[in-house]
Amino acid sequence: MAILNFGGVEETVVTRQEFPLEKAREILKNDTIAVIGYGVQGPGQSQNLRDNGFNVIVGQREGKTFDKAVKDGWVPGETLFSIEEACKRGTVIMCLLSDAAVMSVWPTIKKHLTEGKTLYFSHGFAITWSDRTGVVPPADVDVVMVAPKGSGASLRSMFLEGRGVNSSFAVYQDFTGKALERTLALGIGIGSGYLFETTFHREAISDLTGERGSLMGAIQGLFLAQYEVLRENGHTPSEAFNETVEELTQSLMPLFAAKGMDWMYANCSTTAQRGALDWMGPFHDAIKPVVQELYASVKSGEEAQKSIDSNSQPDYREKLNEELRQLRESEMWQAAATVRQLRPEND
Repeated sequence: MAILNFGGVEETVVTRQEFPLEKAREILKNDTIAVIGYGVQGPGQSQNLRDNGFNVIVGQREGKTFDKAVKDGWVPGETLFSIEEACKRGTVIMCLLSDAAVMSVWPTIKKHLTEGKTLYFSHGFAITWSDRTGVVPPADVDVVMVAPKGSGASLRSMFLEGRGVNSSFAVYQDFTGKALERTLALGIGIGSGYLFETTFHREAISDLTGERGSLMGAIQGLFLAQYEVLRENGHTPSEAFNETVEELTQSLMPLFAAKGMDWMYANCSTTAQRGALDWMGPFHDAIKPVVQELYASVKSGEEAQKSIDSNSQPDYREKLNEELRQLRESEMWQAAATVRQLRPEND
């Protein structure tokens, strides 16, 4: 493991050069890795592990998701089982169910957490708010986490491109004395680009804050506010969308993703440079109180409880689909669908 300096703060980071795949295979050579759940993270992590040469099985209820697993090459009765059977067979139980589903399936998982097994999560939610979820592991198992900083689809697509999504890792409970090396082996096995150390608590809070903030919630709010102001002042949908979203995602984001915000600024017009530098302060000052309020809501457990209450409702999926339909059919994202068709790669 390497100690890297991030602006004066030292952090532990593990790369694939330091912890090669061959080492990961050796550590887990006698294990059966049971991936429980085949929704968001399950497909990417299980297929990457399989392609990397690990002994992997999948546990999933019958239905559309089970059928998807079959299409992805998992064989019923050989590598694809019921959740209970997979938990029974697995020495490493990778709990990749949604947070709400973890709560409902936990009694089944816990029943098969016999001494010395490893319980794996990709999110700190269930453990951090165990007083709300009821997820309290037995004392005689290892409890670990590898949390990819991206969707399961991205984890899989980047793996197939020979790259990797960066992941955080944590050990919550080390019964065997080998929890850390097993955690890192699993992190390398799923195709992580590099791994950085955290705790279950820190991961859960930062993850919920990020999703509600700059990664998803805030970015849609910012996009919509700017789009609306442009439209209210006579700009066409295509112009408003291009100046709000398309130029950012297609032109500017690759620049600051590659070399930083200053480099992106340096490669824009002098007019854009001056305006960006002048206005980033007012935006920061307006937005930071909202982020502080968000962080406090996450840290208190209020956001976790909202998720538990909402996602546990029997009509949750129907309500979600309706909210997503409204988002999809809004003028801004209808403009997006048209603009995407005009991109050069679609010629």
